[in-house]
Amino acid sequence: MASSSEGAAGTQGWATSPVITPAVDPSAAPADLEEVLKEEGSESQEVDFVTLGMFIIDEIHFPPPKPPAIDILGGAGTYSALGARLFSPAPQLSKTVGWIVDQGSDFPPTITGVIDSWQTSCLLRSDPSRLTTRGWNGYAPGSSEHRSFKYTTPKKRLTADDLTGPLLHAKAIHLICSPLRCQDLVSSILSLRRKAVPDSPRPIFIWEPVPDLCVPSELLNCTNTLPLIDICSPNHSELAGFMGDDGLDPETGEISTTAVEQACEQLLASMPLQSYTLVVRAGEKGCYVAKNGGRKRGPKAKRKKKPAQQLVRGGLQHDTDMFSLFAGLMRDEEDEGLVAREEIEVDPGVERWVPPYHTTGEKVVDPTGGGNTFLGGLAVALARGKAIEEACAWGNVAASFAIEQVGLPELRVDEEGRETWNGIVVEERLKEFGARVGLDVSGW
Repeated sequence: MASSSEGAAGTQGWATSPVITPAVDPSAAPADLEEVLKEEGSESQEVDFVTLGMFIIDEIHFPPPKPPAIDILGGAGTYSALGARLFSPAPQLSKTVGWIVDQGSDFPPTITGVIDSWQTSCLLRSDPSRLTTRGWNGYAPGSSEHRSFKYTTPKKRLTADDLTGPLLHAKAIHLICSPLRCQDLVSSILSLRRKAVPDSPRPIFIWEPVPDLCVPSELLNCTNTLPLIDICSPNHSELAGFMGDDGLDPETGEISTTAVEQACEQLLASMPLQSYTLVVRAGEKGCYVAKNGGRKRGPKAKRKKKPAQQLVRGGLQHDTDMFSLFAGLMRDEEDEGLVAREEIEVDPGVERWVPPYHTTGEKVVDPTGGGNTFLGGLAVALARGKAIEEACAWGNVAASFAIEQVGLPELRVDEEGRETWNGIVVEERLKEFGARVGLDVSGW
């Protein structure tokens, strides 16, 4: 994925509540921008979620006779921000959602109005010397799933250096990129965070692999990326692509749940002894979370010093009893009265399907952005301390709002002062979904 050569010239500002759009000299150094943000009071804003997905203005071409949709807010950045924003009512929690929007000379004012209405910590950057990143989307005749995409203007890809001020210190960071670029981004982000705040806690990294590089030749790079991130979330087709498969049932042509489960098992089994989490987005099948188990150590017991004459140097010996050795690793009683073992708890891991919110196609108008929206909901749930299964429920509910129309769901406020999206209170839909699928979900 080649990045655009254009810089971030022009005006930059934070779209929060109230909307702040300070004018910045295009030639100003980054430190000057930091000073502007401090003066505007944005520097201290806590951010739960930020995405490095791009903002794109879409035109969507459907099979005839349905007319195309023009100037639609799109891109992985927009939809993942939507997913987080759904669970972040204004005016307080909405500010914990961060994203970056690069506005070109052709940027429609109506879109600016929509972005402002969300009251998020959105970094708006205006550059009249370039066009806004735009994309063409086309669906194959008779299909609502198989979509073609191409850029129609130069794209403005985001890097770690674009995470300015509070965005850099977000609790959860969404990345959509190739395996090697993911490795580079994680390293760069952690370095920048440590440089800004030496004891900065590690964020939760959610990696969405880019579809074009979900191929067998990238499988090794994928496995090398997993230890660096917290959640890897391909869709069913992308996961199958790493394995050289299509992930479909050969008899029905539908998404194969068996193929998803087997691919997850193969991928996790190839990894060293550490806990990894895969969340596979599988369209009408919902999502599958696969987290391999591991050992959790409890409080350390007081260790007794082993007499010097009984110490054995040199590690494994030719006559080592391997069965006894591995059995001993799992014991939490004293070993022959010499060493008090630490209390060890075995995490069995997670293997679970979480069904979609919409179980029929009646409410599904356009699936564009559903996967990105899922990840925004999942990421902000994890940032707020939710377990992975509950986070998947947040993700599925978030996706349900994204696919009910072409473009974004409609934000309004009801007579009780509660936010509604498409006329629905998000928390009520989440509770109803949790009860339906047997998951204990709580508010935010």
